[in-house]
Amino acid sequence: MNGMVKSAARVLDVLELLSGSPEPIRLNELVARLGIPKSSAHALVTTLMARGYLSKDSGDRYAIVESFRQGFGWVGGFESFLTSVSTPIVERIRDELDETVFVCVRTEQQNARLITKAVSRQPIRYDASDQGALPGYGTVMGRVLLAWQTADKVDSYFARTELLPFNDKTLTNEAQIRAELANIRQDGYGTIVDEYFSGGAGIAAPIRNAAGDVVAVLDIATVTARYDLRRAEMLAAVLDGAARISARLGYRQEPCEDTVSRPIRSTKMTIKGEA
Repeated sequence: MNGMVKSAARVLDVLELLSGSPEPIRLNELVARLGIPKSSAHALVTTLMARGYLSKDSGDRYAIVESFRQGFGWVGGFESFLTSVSTPIVERIRDELDETVFVCVRTEQQNARLITKAVSRQPIRYDASDQGALPGYGTVMGRVLLAWQTADKVDSYFARTELLPFNDKTLTNEAQIRAELANIRQDGYGTIVDEYFSGGAGIAAPIRNAAGDVVAVLDIATVTARYDLRRAEMLAAVLDGAARISARLGYRQEPCEDTVSRPIRSTKMTIKGEA
């Protein structure tokens, strides 16, 4: 250890151990394998989570974020931090509802890109590929992200985007889609049923940063039959989850506890369209 900084070496030890592990690791196991004090290990993993290098699942197990595992690079930054803070909440919602849960961010083209997901364990479930972008006009995640963009960016998006149908229920009329965006801004969440994928439905809410900007979206995606039966429960879960993630990003204007008691409007809402 001569000439080495002990704290820096321990950080690298943690990263190297987790990057080489196929499964997440509990703190006690990490302490035993690295031979360091538990208090020091806890401080290290807490710091690495805050900087976006590690995530912690619902079982209190630590893992290196996938973008770091798949190719070495300093991946700290907003998306890694968002992944780190949202993963436990995403997994908790999945475990409570046994439905698939997504977190997406906005692309430069105003579409949605998946960065975190927890897939339902039910035999019939909704899933989406980690690759590619989800269309801003045709998915609930895309619409929620588009709904809080500036007017000029929305105008630019529609000017360059061909509104192609995915099936016979897809909205392809610009005026109707703009009306959906207005509804999302008013209600604070979006829903979609069968528009992007027949038999699939979703409900999504915006995630805000410390400045109050909508920077991501939380979505519960399911099959239409289950959504029709449980939409009020899913609405409560997605609003609460989005608020909790926003709070972890520093958003304080609307405490996450309020979302639990917030009136659920699902009994009056018109369900229109999928994740």
